[in-house]
Amino acid sequence: MIGLKQGKVMLKEYDPDWANEYLKEKENLEKIFSGFNVDIQHIGSTSVKGCAAKPIIDISIGVESLEYGKLLIEPLEKAGYEYRGEAGVPGRLFLKKQTGEVQSHFIHIEQIDSESYKNHILFRDYLNNHPEEVIKYSQLKRKLAEIHFNDRERYTEEKAQFIYNIIKKAEML
Repeated sequence: MIGLKQGKVMLKEYDPDWANEYLKEKENLEKIFSGFNVDIQHIGSTSVKGCAAKPIIDISIGVESLEYGKLLIEPLEKAGYEYRGEAGVPGRLFLKKQTGEVQSHFIHIEQIDSESYKNHILFRDYLNNHPEEVIKYSQLKRKLAEIHFNDRERYTEEKAQFIYNIIKKAEML
C-alpha cells in the first residue's frame, strides 16, 4: 500500500511491493514518454532494500535539459500529475500524483548531468550496497518522524547531514 496524507511524516517498514509499484508506474511513464529521450529511475527510500520510508514512490526523470523537461509537464498533467514548479529545489521540475489529500508518487525532472540527479543515484546505490548504513538511516528517520510527524520540511532538513555524508562516501568509491 502506498500513499500518505500531504504534509505528514509517517514511516512504514520496507515493503518489497514498493519496487512493483515503481515498475507499474515506470511502465505508464514509458507509454506517456514514447518518443521522448528520458532516463526513468526509482529513487528515495522506497528504492532502498530494507529502508523505512514514507510510502510515496519517488521517481527521477533524467533529461538533457530542463527546457526539454518542460515538454514532459503537459503529458504528465494529462496522466493525473500536478505540476508544482521547483517546489523549493532549484534545478528541478516537480510533480506529484495525489488522490484527495493522499499523495502516492513524486516525480523529479532533473538534468541528467546535474548534481541533484547524480546524488539521487549515488545515495540509492550506496545504501543498497551497505545495509549497515540502511539500518542507521532508518533509525534516524524513525526518530525524526516521531518528533516532526506534522512538519515534513523540518524532518527533511534534519536528515540532510546524513544524506550528505553518504553521498560523500559514495563519491570516494
